[in-house]
Amino acid sequence: MMETAGSQAHLAYLALEGLIVTLKLKPGALVTERQLIDLAGLGRTPVREAIQKLEWQGLMAVRPRAGLQVTAIRPQDHAEVMATRRQLEPMAADLVARHAQDSHRERLVACAQTMTACSIRSDVEGFLAADKDFDEIMEEACPNRFLTAALAPLQTHSRRLWFTRADNRHMDGSVERHVKVIRAIRNGDGPAAATAMTELLDYLSA
Repeated sequence: MMETAGSQAHLAYLALEGLIVTLKLKPGALVTERQLIDLAGLGRTPVREAIQKLEWQGLMAVRPRAGLQVTAIRPQDHAEVMATRRQLEPMAADLVARHAQDSHRERLVACAQTMTACSIRSDVEGFLAADKDFDEIMEEACPNRFLTAALAPLQTHSRRLWFTRADNRHMDGSVERHVKVIRAIRNGDGPAAATAMTELLDYLSA
């Protein structure tokens, strides 16, 4: 079955976002559109759409006469990102627990299983891919589109910042707390989901 233009653009975005988050595209690096097309393994149109999304999320900037630049990491980024996520994300977890469809809950449980397997294998990059999947399922299940639009770039920046200092111990702790959030959502318990999300964010902020 042929991919739609939208799904091709999303695949390009996931490929490039993953390279930025895992620092394979280093903060501050200058890149060309041709390089990104080669790295994504997709055509010019979906890659251009992916670049536009990355620019909107603050992960890439267009530099006149210089090309494209992966945004740098500033010393204050971690504190600012986590302070904002703390205010918004427990609300999103509560809404998802109350309104998610059964298919969303099933996908989140599968996501928890993938995260746990990555923890056992010490697979940090696999965990980050599962974490991205977690965020996208939450976005799809949340009925407040303004809330999810605000959260999406913060979550990606947070993944990149987390990767700069990640180790297996941090991954294990993050997986454990993600599972608590997913368990509360599976049970349809909004207050428990919000509390578990706050505990996860507190852990990521430490």
